[in-house]
Amino acid sequence: MAKPIVAVVGRPNVGKSTFFNAVVGRRLSIVEDTPGVTRDRIYADVDWLDYRFTMIDTGGIEPESRDELHIQVRNQAQAAIESADVIVFMVDGKEGVTPADIDVANMLRKADKPVVLAVNKIDTPEEEAALYEFYSLAIGDPVSVSAAHKKGFGDLLDRIVQHIDKAESEDDYDDVIKIAVVGKPNAGKSSLVNCILGEERAIVSDIPGTTRDAIDTPFEVNGQRYVIIDTAGIRRKSRINESIERYSVLRALSAIRRCDVALIVIDAVEEATEQDEKIAGLVHEEGKGAILVVNKWDLIEKDTYTMNEYRKRLFDKLSFMTYAPTLFISARTGQRVSRILELVNYVYNQCTFRISTGVLNDCIADAVAVNEPPSDKGRRLRIYYGTQASIKPPTFVLFVNEPELMHYSYKRYMENYFRKTFGLEGTPIRIVVRESTKQGE
Repeated sequence: MAKPIVAVVGRPNVGKSTFFNAVVGRRLSIVEDTPGVTRDRIYADVDWLDYRFTMIDTGGIEPESRDELHIQVRNQAQAAIESADVIVFMVDGKEGVTPADIDVANMLRKADKPVVLAVNKIDTPEEEAALYEFYSLAIGDPVSVSAAHKKGFGDLLDRIVQHIDKAESEDDYDDVIKIAVVGKPNAGKSSLVNCILGEERAIVSDIPGTTRDAIDTPFEVNGQRYVIIDTAGIRRKSRINESIERYSVLRALSAIRRCDVALIVIDAVEEATEQDEKIAGLVHEEGKGAILVVNKWDLIEKDTYTMNEYRKRLFDKLSFMTYAPTLFISARTGQRVSRILELVNYVYNQCTFRISTGVLNDCIADAVAVNEPPSDKGRRLRIYYGTQASIKPPTFVLFVNEPELMHYSYKRYMENYFRKTFGLEGTPIRIVVRESTKQGE
């Protein structure tokens, strides 16, 4: 499911970051009294009245400033406005309408997006009269909030979700396998997409960052329907200069969330980098099936051991994703590209694999017999039974006597034993530990 995007924008120091942090319930943005502190967009998922959306905190917009930093912040805020489904325009109720507010309002009108006007710093009932001044912005009925005192959030969130259609966040494709192609810029993602599709569906260029947004392309092979999502390259933070490329990180995350299987494209010449590790980490954390696609393999000088040695170095870097199959390809020559969809089908089947409760508990009994559960101060962990709760990824619930006795290392042992027994290649595994007072039931 792709969540709608809500961008919080406004001039500097109106309380956007304070509001953002209070809504998401944890301190994600830096909050200081100095204008211009928030320079990079920060995002988090928000749930409100069964609506789920992604909220973005943006830097303050100073429309008339010619300072290079302010220009960059303004550009990235503009990128957020263009890509958002709903915009929260925040102003300062204590200062009243400023020329910068008017300029931002004009910018938002051109965007032609739903806008919710939030008047912040209305801390007392007596200050409510300040709202009327903001009707002059002609941006809609203002909503009063106090980010510092967490007042008025319910009314503001209610106004936001009025502009969100639940159906819009549902996938249009129920019976297809959704594939996201992710990776650093210039790793060959668009070339790979074109090679898979057999035609020029995406622009291919040697200039990093050509693909600015996610592009969905439905296609069918041997009766199986697919949607392939080509995403903008995810850059290292220090390499992000253009605001629109900075924003592509969020779009890539959105594509990962929507997919069933992610093709993590790695440049064979550069080998796995810290940024590749972060991209793979996003896929892993979202619980998606994964295939490590090492592109440009035709440029590597090879001998008998090259592939195995490369794979070892790759998993040294991506140690948390050793379950992912690895394919060495060349999108330029087509080498092994034909194997990708076969591997996608296999990984998808692993992600959706279901294990009966009886078979699962036989496996748990075998695992416990081979390696006894840990104990602490005379108390030993006892696993009474387990069940599979869900798929995508396979999620297992283990009912035990005392959950705190389930050490991370033993949980990892159980995960590895499940893989040894059932395969589950290419998919993360989730293990949830719960206390049970009914032994053996």
